[in-house]
Amino acid sequence: MKVLNIHKRTLTQPKNIVVEILKTLSTENDKVWPKEKWPEMKFKGGIKVGAKGGHGPIRYSVEKYNPNEIIQFKFNKPYGFIGIHKFEIKELDENKTEIKHTIDMNAKGKGILIWTFAIRSLHNALIEDGFDKIENNLSGSQKITEWNFWTKFLRKQISKRKK
Repeated sequence: MKVLNIHKRTLTQPKNIVVEILKTLSTENDKVWPKEKWPEMKFKGGIKVGAKGGHGPIRYSVEKYNPNEIIQFKFNKPYGFIGIHKFEIKELDENKTEIKHTIDMNAKGKGILIWTFAIRSLHNALIEDGFDKIENNLSGSQKITEWNFWTKFLRKQISKRKK
């Protein structure tokens, strides 16, 4: 099953400011990843081409890294996720920047079920939470995107299993 999942957010900040925020991804002072609500993104030795890491049960390695434009990851797990996900930064004008997250993969076997019934909804919420975190760090606002019913249900089930 072909999966193309795209999230975009336009930020009213110059690109160089957004680049500096994105450089904090997977660091102790992470201003991108919503680790307050989701499993932390971790890479041994930081984000660089070839680094292996991930978050929760999702594992990937860094395929491309140009901090001014793109961080691209190749999925390693779960099995059945064949493809990539990436963050891209694009200057729209001198005070407006677009941040974009894309999953471009083929889901096979159990990966189809995992994506359709669990990961898609959780992923969508996680990315919007991350974009909220970026926006809040840049503007000082307190934007919070509401999770849908399915995401809330899945999160409740996951928390019950951890107890």
